[in-house]
Amino acid sequence: MDLIDIGANLAHDSFDDDRDAVLARGRAAGIRQIVVTGSSVESTQRAIALARSNPGELFATAGMHPHHAMDLTPEVLAAFEVSAKLPEIRAVGECGLDYFRDLSPRDAQRRAFGQQLELAQRVGKPVFLHQREAHDDFLAILKEHGVTRGVAHCFTAGERERDAYLEQGLHIGITGWINDERRGRHLREVVRAIPADRLMLETDAPYLLPRDIEPAPKSRRNEPSYLPWVARAVAAARGETPEDVAAATAATARAFFGL
Repeated sequence: MDLIDIGANLAHDSFDDDRDAVLARGRAAGIRQIVVTGSSVESTQRAIALARSNPGELFATAGMHPHHAMDLTPEVLAAFEVSAKLPEIRAVGECGLDYFRDLSPRDAQRRAFGQQLELAQRVGKPVFLHQREAHDDFLAILKEHGVTRGVAHCFTAGERERDAYLEQGLHIGITGWINDERRGRHLREVVRAIPADRLMLETDAPYLLPRDIEPAPKSRRNEPSYLPWVARAVAAARGETPEDVAAATAATARAFFGL
């Protein structure tokens, strides 16, 4: 399979000791390109550096996760705008709302989200979106800003949210959550109605290790080389071959991110 991982946190310090080996295993598993997620000032800068060190293979996003919304000062926002214009940056985000953990005040989350949506419009790039337990506010803010070029990253919700995001024009990213028979079984129904040109795959590494990997890895750390398990789970749910899912989602990712 030829696959693209649209969301891997390769700037995470859990990869510091073996990042080159992780990338090599990804290539061996058929991962052709990876979009490295920026979710803070530091991770965005590290994602840019990784993309520059691996041109044509790694790309990056620039954004502030809702957990860090209080850190998005006017000065930081201005710096993000400079970064977002770089050729290595293919989307603004990870940005959005997270009412599940509420690590930042909700008013600060909403403000930071809107500011990043405006930034994306100024630089002419799509948005890499995070939403957890905040669907109504999330969708209202997207509508307020007229956002249609975005991907609902790590989608774990249901048919109501899927349909709302598709109607808004968004793409949907599916992770190893679909491989979790405890929490993700509903996604097997959800993915059937996502049009092929709106569906993309991601690991969200080092998080969300697929639970059905055999033999089970000794470490719980996820990495891009495990994306084929996500592709196979999506394919089984859609009644398609893994190769067809890989080809379609890769084509969609290349078009969306301009890879």
